[in-house]
Amino acid sequence: MEFLVVAIVVLVAVSVFRYFRQRTYLKVLTEDQFREGYRKAQLIDVREPQEFDKGHILGARNIPVTQMKQRLIEMRKDKPVYLYCQSGSRSARAAQLLHKKGYEDINQLKGGFKKWTGKIKSK
Repeated sequence: MEFLVVAIVVLVAVSVFRYFRQRTYLKVLTEDQFREGYRKAQLIDVREPQEFDKGHILGARNIPVTQMKQRLIEMRKDKPVYLYCQSGSRSARAAQLLHKKGYEDINQLKGGFKKWTGKIKSK
């Protein structure tokens, strides 16, 4: 029982640490803030291709988080990166990877695509 309590406390501490560290390099933007800047940035949808085809933000490129390491060459470090996924967890993972690779201006859509009310495109 004691071990379980210690394990839970450690897990919570690690999660809290990651959350606060992530806030130092990832800007979480409301839809209005996101809309203000994404046209001058690299707009990346990190969902899988079949999700992207069902509907995505107009002008977005699809680079799934599962392929991001191999496709970093497609992204510039000198331009802001605007990320989104369905709800926000995959784009947070993508942001962590980009941060480790030296990207600095990383932004995320709060609530993800499911909260987006702007223009979309689908196949």
